[in-house]
Amino acid sequence: MENHNKTTADILIEKLISWEVKFIFGIIGDRINPIVEALRKHQDKIRFITVRHEESAAFMASGYAKFTGKLGVCMATSGPGAIHLMNGLYDAYKDHVPVLAITGSPVSDLAGTDYIQEINIHTLMQEVAVYDQEITSPRQAETLVDLAIRSALNSSGVAHLNFAKDNQEMEMSEDEPTKKGNEKLFGTGGFTPRIHLPAEEELDEAAQLINSSQKIGILAGMGALGAREEVLELADILGAPVTKALLGKAVIPDDSPFSTGGIGHLGTLPSKEWMQECDLLITLGSNMPYLEYYPKSAKAIQIDHNPKRIGLRYPATVGLVGDVKFTVLGLLPKIEKKSDRSFLEKYQKEMEKWNTTLVEVEEGDSKLVRPQFLVAEVSRQLESDAAVSIDTGAHTIFSARHWQLKKDQQMAVSGNLATMAPGLPYAIAAKLEFPERQCVAFVGDGGFSMLMAEMVTAVRYNLAIKIIIFKNNELSQDVYEQRAAGTEVYGGDLTPIDFAKVAEACGAEGYSCREKSELSEVLKSAFSSNRPAVVEVWIDPDQAPSAPHHLLQNIF
Repeated sequence: MENHNKTTADILIEKLISWEVKFIFGIIGDRINPIVEALRKHQDKIRFITVRHEESAAFMASGYAKFTGKLGVCMATSGPGAIHLMNGLYDAYKDHVPVLAITGSPVSDLAGTDYIQEINIHTLMQEVAVYDQEITSPRQAETLVDLAIRSALNSSGVAHLNFAKDNQEMEMSEDEPTKKGNEKLFGTGGFTPRIHLPAEEELDEAAQLINSSQKIGILAGMGALGAREEVLELADILGAPVTKALLGKAVIPDDSPFSTGGIGHLGTLPSKEWMQECDLLITLGSNMPYLEYYPKSAKAIQIDHNPKRIGLRYPATVGLVGDVKFTVLGLLPKIEKKSDRSFLEKYQKEMEKWNTTLVEVEEGDSKLVRPQFLVAEVSRQLESDAAVSIDTGAHTIFSARHWQLKKDQQMAVSGNLATMAPGLPYAIAAKLEFPERQCVAFVGDGGFSMLMAEMVTAVRYNLAIKIIIFKNNELSQDVYEQRAAGTEVYGGDLTPIDFAKVAEACGAEGYSCREKSELSEVLKSAFSSNRPAVVEVWIDPDQAPSAPHHLLQNIF
């Protein structure tokens, strides 16, 4: 196609292709039809994944970014379609992953007339978007599409572009520069990430504090996901136990001799205890929210690429603004190897006791299936490089604690927004990117039912995802919170749904399990299938999503 015949929509899609975008998640609509037509013409180079709800499209874009580190892209028409995107966009915004949202609006001469499905889209996007622009012409698209993508990648956030329908159809030949020389304005593809490093004197100050401390522990979060080897080397030199915030569960594998598992309500007792005993806490790329689990009086070094997070959750004696990987690499030559390993060894022994306690809880007698046993059994059957999605609810606590993550496994979860419903969309996005890998989602019956129509999407694209549903016919996290608050349980019960039949109605496989003795074979059948599958497991509703110090008492 000659450049002067290209429309704004053509330029948008060709730009996305040049940025190596593989998928756009969305639903068609009149106000984006020119963009949809451009997608149709380029379908050999970029796939339009049509979904059943725009919220799912945004969750898929966010989940794609979480699993891959690459740009996720979603699209919706004007008004209600754009509004439906918002929960998924906020998920990306709160967890700091790069997403581009594309929306349409009525033809430009109707703007501001309160036309059908017209909303103030830019006000809607005001908080969530790091870059938010209206594209009015193909010449402008040449520049702003690149800028939007680069902004999302550079800021690890959401960028938004809106197009009036008539502007999508405008051809380059109709778009004369408003000023001589403006015809030379073109966008530039490609992105070079920033690497922040603290000043040498700041590294020296941190090293001095480390060298003078005796009982050192490490808290690793999402910002340390690309620094596994550096975190392990740091832990080895310092003889330091490592606890992981939920978003950082995959920083180091759970079988590492340095790992004491998670922290917070969904964490482990050894992590909780060493946090109170350490004299220095080193926080690596974490914004862990459970304030009561931080030390009472220890000194702290915090490394984060975002300066506004330094000292946000716990006072930082030394704050280092920088990339975790390269900042730790800068620290390593400056610190002394600790010969006293007693602090680490103490909590290695405590972890042995903790793991014995976990097995005791998992294997205990129950009516129906214990949710702890369900996670442990799935964990045993997961492939070594499985991509695991976790929805939000009581099952999040069971999954975080009883899934023993291996070194090549990945995880996606709604960490800071903690919204229900992304588990299924995340799994779909993962399977599209990793067709040869096992992609599994842990979901509650409440969260799954919100967007369960997306099982049709999995069937449509022949994505052999496996959805594990914790079925107890209640919003159990909220029910336990009501009980803990001393109020009557009200509004938390769910009308039962036969999820196996729902799966079959969607064209997927459906399994149902009520007995512990049957679970292993049911999971093997589902996991061995080359089709999408739902496994609903009737779990014991009396098993509390306990804090670590209440685990054996089975109280919240």
